[in-house]
Amino acid sequence: MYDWPELAWAHDLLWTAVAERLSAAGIAAPTTIDRSRSADEVWRDRGLVLSQTCGFPFATRLRGVVRLVAVPTYKAVGCQGAAYSSMIVARQDEAAEELGLFAGRRFAYNAADSLSGFLALKSAMREAGLDPSKVEWIETGSHRASIRAVAAEEADVAAVDAVCWALALKHETASASMLKVIAVTPLRPGLPLITAVERTDREVSAIRAAIRAAILDSATEAARAALHITGVGTFDEWDYWPIAALARRLA
Repeated sequence: MYDWPELAWAHDLLWTAVAERLSAAGIAAPTTIDRSRSADEVWRDRGLVLSQTCGFPFATRLRGVVRLVAVPTYKAVGCQGAAYSSMIVARQDEAAEELGLFAGRRFAYNAADSLSGFLALKSAMREAGLDPSKVEWIETGSHRASIRAVAAEEADVAAVDAVCWALALKHETASASMLKVIAVTPLRPGLPLITAVERTDREVSAIRAAIRAAILDSATEAARAALHITGVGTFDEWDYWPIAALARRLA
């Protein structure tokens, strides 16, 4: 979910370390990451070995379609263990310092099925006394594009996942430097690593073990640093069900 062009090498290196361990455990794994298909197509592939999804689709349309393997932990402001939050950002030159003062403005979001970019933002708006149905919404397609849209004055506010915000401060500095954080959303379960629902318990355990071993491997240190990955945490599948309930309340 954080496969920015600048980070493709890091994901490739980390995947190679995982795939080698999976092969040693007798689990067939592709040698390279498949970047040719849409995320939804990959998630629903009955032969899926490993992917990452957002907690929103995981708790809704992917329920019963995939199995939870693990949840990465990240070193970034707004992350705590395997939980994460969103940074709500506006331009530096905005006089308003609170979300509740942005009534009637333009709100950028990455996708309607995003917890961090859309659902969490709508929830924060309700808490701040704003009606999400009475603002202009602009779909951008990605957190990075939302950052650019606000910086370019094409939108006024956006919610950006904490890891993406950390990446933007390094790889999207021109736009990120023009923005300020006006609010931080509550911590929620992080983006889960998933496999096909048909995988057995033994296979899921082997995949989880391969990920843990790859993250402990000194050969992946540079990749992990680039991706802000510090380890692997645990959530149970039912920890994500409140996200589906939140979506229903905000619909």
